[in-house]
Amino acid sequence: MTAPTTTRTQTDKSSTLDEAIAEISSGMTIGIGGWGSRRKPMALVRALARSEVTDLTVVTYGGPDLGLLCAAGKVAKAYYGFVSLDSPPFYDPWFAHARTTGAIEVREMDEGMVKCGLEAAASRLPFLPIRAGLGSAVQDFWGSELKTVDSPYPDADGRTQTLIAMPALELDVALVHLDIADVHGNAAYTGVDPYFDDLYCGAARRRFLEVDSVVSTAELVETVPLQRMLLNRMNVDRVIHAPNGAHFTFAGDYGRDEAFQRFYATSAADPDTWRAFSERFLAVDEETYQVRVREWASEQEAQKA
Repeated sequence: MTAPTTTRTQTDKSSTLDEAIAEISSGMTIGIGGWGSRRKPMALVRALARSEVTDLTVVTYGGPDLGLLCAAGKVAKAYYGFVSLDSPPFYDPWFAHARTTGAIEVREMDEGMVKCGLEAAASRLPFLPIRAGLGSAVQDFWGSELKTVDSPYPDADGRTQTLIAMPALELDVALVHLDIADVHGNAAYTGVDPYFDDLYCGAARRRFLEVDSVVSTAELVETVPLQRMLLNRMNVDRVIHAPNGAHFTFAGDYGRDEAFQRFYATSAADPDTWRAFSERFLAVDEETYQVRVREWASEQEAQKA
């Protein structure tokens, strides 16, 4: 039998998860959009965790994205403003383990410094000055990597300000999740906290967009206010249709799966329970993952009956 051929126009950026992950190599720096346990591109993260890639540097406002990659042994170094699950138990168990055992090199910083570093990279600048971090111990966490800079413009009283010179957080690849897009990469987010994904894409050489719903450009324009259009096609290289892909974090029209997130966290407490969790949910492709999540939810409801 001859395999069906897929017809794509030059601007059709439709892609599979595997095609996107195949572009990522060991040693790369990747930026992961979203915020804590919100709007994380978890389908891409799960696919990356299943891959052979390792030794990654990750830039993130972290949540379970960083935790899962630490659990899979993919992370060598992480730049982050925080790492949180947003709700109890709040801490990500796998990131906490990697952080406290020294398994990964960390660059902790103020949240504004992450934004400043992405802005510098998106503007093709080597650094941008920022006050955040001054008067704190943040430089102690960066070794000799974080510098200061004296302003060339004296204040009115003649004194010169010394500021943090936040280095550009240049990314090889950005991974982001929005809830509706066309095949060209124009994309919108209809939920809360629609921040930073455009900066991640601006700071990256390659930009992969995971999306819950793919519609025509006409439908996208008709259904979403212009202010919700966070990405345009100039800053997107691949569009991956991944319904419910942000699970178990929340995205535009679905909430965080709090029960499953607690299950993820408690499973990490014991090698046997984590092995069972991994075999059921992480060692499988995305389609199977979604089926098994629904089965697991049904089992929880049955136990309540």
